[in-house]
Amino acid sequence: MKVHAVEPKLDVGPWLAGAQFIDAFSVVVDGAALDARGAAERMLRYRPRWIAALMALRNHLVTPFGLKTPSPNRRASADSIGIFPVLSESRSRLVAGFNDKHLDFRVLVDVAGVGRGQQVTATTLVLTHNLLGRTYLAIILPFHRLVVRSMMRQIAA
Repeated sequence: MKVHAVEPKLDVGPWLAGAQFIDAFSVVVDGAALDARGAAERMLRYRPRWIAALMALRNHLVTPFGLKTPSPNRRASADSIGIFPVLSESRSRLVAGFNDKHLDFRVLVDVAGVGRGQQVTATTLVLTHNLLGRTYLAIILPFHRLVVRSMMRQIAA
């Protein structure tokens, strides 16, 4: 299964007006009967060690700046997917994310029928608020792309 970078095909205004960064990755899953929550849960159910190590490093580095880090005791619930609060949900789209002092973040997981399978697209939106947000975004972008591709591959696993 191949994960492809795709041109985002949505109006971002309702989800994060003014977003300065937008990217999207897509994968086709044969024969699956997924809704958006199911796809998002598959993406986030397992983190390879290298992703867990990157997240631990990120959390350690941003704590002195007062940026949000995931609560170690946070459990998955109907109002969250992994560490992200769910902001909107339908069978075909789940929107999760949060607002912080340095940037606002959204991830949209869309599921659409295609042939005998389903196309799952994860779109990331970021709106930075200050120099810290722009610096943070510039530092994490190369890792973001690797992490999202890896997470998308888990949808069919």
